[in-house]
Amino acid sequence: MAKDLTKEELALRLYNCCTKMDVKYPDWDTALFVSKINQYYFTGTMQDALLAVRRGGGLYYFVRRSLERARDESPLETIYPMNSYRDAAGVLGADLGKTYVETEIMPLAVLDRLKKYFTMAALGSLDKTVLAVRAVKTPYELAAMEESGRIHDDLMRNIVPTLLREGMSETDLCTALLEKMLERGFHGVTRFQMFQTDLGIGQIGFGVSSLYPTYFDGPGGHVGLSPVAPIMGSRERKLKRGDAVFIDIGFGIRGYNSDKSQAYIFGAKPTEEMVLAQRACLDIEKRTASLLMPGARPSEIYRTVMDALSPDFKRDFMGFGGRQVKFLGHGIGLHVDELPVIAEGFDEPIEENMAFAIEPKKGIRDVGLVGVEDTYVVEKTGARCITGSGCDIIEVR
Repeated sequence: MAKDLTKEELALRLYNCCTKMDVKYPDWDTALFVSKINQYYFTGTMQDALLAVRRGGGLYYFVRRSLERARDESPLETIYPMNSYRDAAGVLGADLGKTYVETEIMPLAVLDRLKKYFTMAALGSLDKTVLAVRAVKTPYELAAMEESGRIHDDLMRNIVPTLLREGMSETDLCTALLEKMLERGFHGVTRFQMFQTDLGIGQIGFGVSSLYPTYFDGPGGHVGLSPVAPIMGSRERKLKRGDAVFIDIGFGIRGYNSDKSQAYIFGAKPTEEMVLAQRACLDIEKRTASLLMPGARPSEIYRTVMDALSPDFKRDFMGFGGRQVKFLGHGIGLHVDELPVIAEGFDEPIEENMAFAIEPKKGIRDVGLVGVEDTYVVEKTGARCITGSGCDIIEVR
């Protein structure tokens, strides 16, 4: 199998991580990773494994399964077989010093097993530091996201309208859309950083289905297949003329995602209320994007945009009824939901080569969700849309 990531690309990522760790935690000794996405980020493969990074840049990848595949996919040479953490201790030594782990991801049971073979002088959290490193994309990452964005735009503008037919279910549309996505190179999974979050390819809703409550922390909703699998659309909800259709899906190439939403109406023209709400969301997207500059603070962007909205418009904006979310956009990369978030509390300055999904949306009673979402890359002079930018509600006859 051809190795997707080069040694040079992985060395750059490791250097960026160690540099940030040196600044934020000058006394760190060891970083341990168990999450498969972070494994991939630093090694080019994801296995049942333990990744250890030592102060000074030493990287050690201990693989339980599959060692053969790890060596096939990764260009790194420091890949070791592991039956238990005892094997890792034999290479690293038992004393890890001040150790940082993925506290949002690592189960206590795994940490207890590690402590059987390793001594850790103190424990700290890696999560925000690694996400801050991943937030600034390398040229390789941006190229993958650019490709994803181009295909994503074509899917939403040109392919979705050809798939809508009277009497189809939301699940039918989801199935047909997934087939088209895979034909165009989709990497097959939409990953979320949010703990225990599954969305299939995203949220698809006919009419007021797009307002249905969901545990997912987003402005839209969906019914899904069942309470145990609230994903992939409803089998029961069938498309009829006059229905609003809202689609919010991720697309991805080589692990890297773009995010885009589009509102449609089937067999009718949108009402004046729908048109005005959609165009207001388009304006909010443009205003938010105009503020995405290196050095700007996400929290200040959020306040600036939200303070300009009227109290009347804020009702049912970014969520219907009492289910409003408190952000306008989010970082995106290997996960659809990454840092930074355009919200209060995110005060670190934006940097060049960060990527954001901006998603102003508004619920309309007895109609459904309208609004937009597009993915932007922050450049020296401002943000550039890589998903074609938003448009009016698309009429499908």
